[in-house]
Amino acid sequence: MESDAEGESGKPVKQRKNGLYPGVSDELAESMKSGWADTELRDLAPIAQAAETAARRAALSERFPGERLVVPAGNLKTRSNDTEYPFRASVEYAYLTGNQTEDGVLVLEPRVSGGHTATIYLLPRSDRENGEFWLSGQGELWVGRRHSLGEAERLYGVPASDVRRLPDALREATGPVRVVRGYDAGIEAALTDKVTAERDEELRVFLSEQRLVKDDFEIGELQKAVDSTVRGFEDVVRVLDKAEATSERYIEGTFFLRARVEGNDVGYGSICASGAHACTLHWVRNDGPVRSGDLLLLDAGVETHTYYTADVTRTLPVNGRFSAIQRKIYDAVYDAQEAGIAAVRPGAKYRDFHDASQRVLAERLVEWGLVEGPVERVLELGLQRRWTLHGTGHMLGMDVHDCAAARTESYVDGVLEPGMCLTVEPGLYFQADDLTVPEEYRGIGVRIEDDVLVTGEGNRNLSAALPREGAAVEAWMAGLLRG
Repeated sequence: MESDAEGESGKPVKQRKNGLYPGVSDELAESMKSGWADTELRDLAPIAQAAETAARRAALSERFPGERLVVPAGNLKTRSNDTEYPFRASVEYAYLTGNQTEDGVLVLEPRVSGGHTATIYLLPRSDRENGEFWLSGQGELWVGRRHSLGEAERLYGVPASDVRRLPDALREATGPVRVVRGYDAGIEAALTDKVTAERDEELRVFLSEQRLVKDDFEIGELQKAVDSTVRGFEDVVRVLDKAEATSERYIEGTFFLRARVEGNDVGYGSICASGAHACTLHWVRNDGPVRSGDLLLLDAGVETHTYYTADVTRTLPVNGRFSAIQRKIYDAVYDAQEAGIAAVRPGAKYRDFHDASQRVLAERLVEWGLVEGPVERVLELGLQRRWTLHGTGHMLGMDVHDCAAARTESYVDGVLEPGMCLTVEPGLYFQADDLTVPEEYRGIGVRIEDDVLVTGEGNRNLSAALPREGAAVEAWMAGLLRG
């Protein structure tokens, strides 16, 4: 990886002194200013979700009349020394604009006549005249071409302006202002004496709750993410023999390849948990062995280029066949998931699918003699939670745990509506050192997770193409392993 510009062959070059570009000759500085083709893109079509982002901005405008609203994309974050993490724009900004550029800011300026005027503030093309494009570490010669402001206007359907002028404009602005915090310290500093934490939190909460019900574009993107994820799971089954020869990292890398080829990235750190690691809910080290006879709990999701992510889990026998005890536990989780999915429908309480799944798991634990009944007592005291551990699902969208800032009354205590998308993911986990269960149970962890859309009539399992029932899983794996 190159660190800076230098003379041909790295040899010292006799240069005239140049105050504007230290260490650069006048001749080279002049040469770099000219001789470049016009690359303006004049036939750009609006992004696919331009109508949806406009509608989202209109809803935001209606909620906060007469107030200036500032939504930053965020800045690059240093990974180490002079390298940065790959940039991912804030969900709020990407949801409202469709743009994914670092340092971008959306501003909704209130109009005297009502409503708002939206402007997207971005870095313009690198300046050839002042040398920024090749002398700056973030110049286009180093990191690639940016869209011009004119191109951005055509793509995103809003006026575009130079973001470098925005802090001064915000300092001079009058009237009520709200900003989405936590993404751009420079923008927040420009608004220090104009905003309050309470008012800004109201903006963040609204933008989170706005995403509870997905529009048609979002549903299409979620299905696209799920379809790629299904193919990623198929990829993993085909290479289980190679994973056995290496480690869980082979599984992680295999799925990641599918995510990068068909999408933007993985939507979260893949959980590739073999054997007793399946009992660790967020096992992302993925450095353990993969052994025949063990179960592999694979929890992974592809993120699309528009940031929508799948979140799917399957628990698979590494050798393609469940043992008797593995199948017993697996079937209990499958039955619990069936009950949970059946409870997802419009008008139902959000908590209903969790309660339905937990009841089935509690019944099995009592039946197996692992906890003393009756089942109502177990549920009232939450005794099943020693082995079920987590909630049965969450909202899904641009974040894997979407709408996290929504109010409890709108989300967890709310009612399901058509267009909501959530996961249903019950599990049973018997830790390797749990002396309260028979030895044959220890070290077995099972979770089954699907992405479920609430429809007008009930629900649609977006990930139904991936087998769930035990015998179907074995048959599916056998076909892939033979191939």
